[in-house]
Amino acid sequence: MNPPHHPFRSEEARARYLRWYEQRASRWPVPSEDRVVDTPAGETFVRISGLRSGRPLLLLPGDNETSLSWAPLIERLSAEHRTYAVDQIFDYGRSVYREPFSEPHDFVRWLSELVDALELEEFDLAAYSYGAWIASQYALAHPDRLRRLALLAPASTVLRPRVGLLIRAMLYYFVPLEFVTRRYLRWYSANAVRRGGATNALVDEQIEETLLSRRSFKRHKFIAPTVLTDAKWARLAPPTLFVVGEDEATYSATRAVRRLAAVAPTVQTALIPRVGHDLLITEPDRVAREVLAFLEAGADEGAAEPGAASR
Repeated sequence: MNPPHHPFRSEEARARYLRWYEQRASRWPVPSEDRVVDTPAGETFVRISGLRSGRPLLLLPGDNETSLSWAPLIERLSAEHRTYAVDQIFDYGRSVYREPFSEPHDFVRWLSELVDALELEEFDLAAYSYGAWIASQYALAHPDRLRRLALLAPASTVLRPRVGLLIRAMLYYFVPLEFVTRRYLRWYSANAVRRGGATNALVDEQIEETLLSRRSFKRHKFIAPTVLTDAKWARLAPPTLFVVGEDEATYSATRAVRRLAAVAPTVQTALIPRVGHDLLITEPDRVAREVLAFLEAGADEGAAEPGAASR
């Protein structure tokens, strides 16, 4: 049986982390409702914003991040949508898993349980980095549930990561020293660091968040994201948007766009200049515009589907 402070290292660690979390949550820029959704996989924390009558838009964060990572975009995304920003259950944040996850299907099962509990009959799904990989797995398993899918800088999914990234990531995940963490996250957010000012301050905040989370949570297994085969991309049914920065550190952005043009020509792509994997904090308005334009393109019956002309 898990202790009362699970998944934290101790009750003190839990209290310390939640104090920080609530302080940061107080800066969420729009009114929101907090909900803890009980599913067989565990308790999932969801931050709900926007119009009650708006189309539902589920938001998944990246690895080692929480629903709060959507703060730079949430005001625009919630203007006409009912947004559901999620703390992924097998990660940091306020969600609590019952049993450890061991394979990609565990994420698919959990997400299916979550949308059932939220009673989302047909919804849009936007996801970032590792969350975007999870979203692609869900879309393949439950295409009938999704109206539209937006993948923002997905981890793997399109191409294998560069060797340089894999070496740095191995150190980051398996040598959890403070200087390794700082170095890796500043390298991975190099564009934001170079911009300085408030954007660089967000990188520093993310670093402090990661260091606090690592001190507070029990270690858990990392399930490596995979690359979808040509056949899987070809059968990805929901209309899909792929957004990537031209300086993406995970893989070559231009090669990723070319691959999708060849194997999944109905996938709409957006290549954002002078942006890397840190696109949510370096160009939040541009990313929000791309996502909203894509979602609105399918709002009316008979709206044209995305295609190569938008590349």
